[in-house]
Amino acid sequence: MSTGPRPDVADASTTSAPTDGRSLREVVYHRLRDEILNGRISPRERLTEPKLGKTFDVSRTPVREALSRLLSDGLIERTDFGYAVVVPSLEDLRNLYELRITLELRGIQRAIENPSVRHDEAALRAELEFWVGLRSAPPAPDPSFVLLDERYHQVLSASSGNAQLTEALVTVNQKIRAVRMHDFVETSRIATTIDEHIEILELVVARRLPEALTALHQHVGESLEVVMERATSAMTRMALAG
Repeated sequence: MSTGPRPDVADASTTSAPTDGRSLREVVYHRLRDEILNGRISPRERLTEPKLGKTFDVSRTPVREALSRLLSDGLIERTDFGYAVVVPSLEDLRNLYELRITLELRGIQRAIENPSVRHDEAALRAELEFWVGLRSAPPAPDPSFVLLDERYHQVLSASSGNAQLTEALVTVNQKIRAVRMHDFVETSRIATTIDEHIEILELVVARRLPEALTALHQHVGESLEVVMERATSAMTRMALAG
């Protein structure tokens, strides 16, 4: 967890006296979950009840209950000194990436197979406008870029009309985020991602779906071995950054 005060936990009174009807354990759970899923807690950091109780200015009971839920969610695991964020093994990562590719492609495939399936053009045009603007003023390399990337793929999937498909994709992306976020630390990687996002959206909006499918397949990793090479490099960078 990052050092120093954070805006989401700096005001202890907000945590100790929630005003939105949620219990303390709900507040602690959701804020810890948010920090984990957004990569603000290092996999090397040990999460303990006393430490988190002090951070959130609450007793150990709501912390213990929040940790129990996160353990059930599969986001953390027990260690000799408390808990730690789960990082998938390379074998798990390979399986998750393979599933991700399948889910990503399915949104366009179903529209090719069934002409009555139409993508939400308004949503795609809004997303396209965002990425065209981003190309004009690209952000500096930063692991948090993974959140923009995930949003893009969520919008693209959701636009095909299968909510369950999109929900499954979001879940997979959350599980591999801790590794994928370290894939966006080079300027060239950011620029390439933006260009490819724009190309795919333009093809889908133009209803050139077979070309869009090919472009998307290449984007998410036409060869699983290439994807694993990227993931291995990302895990190495994550270990060094830890």
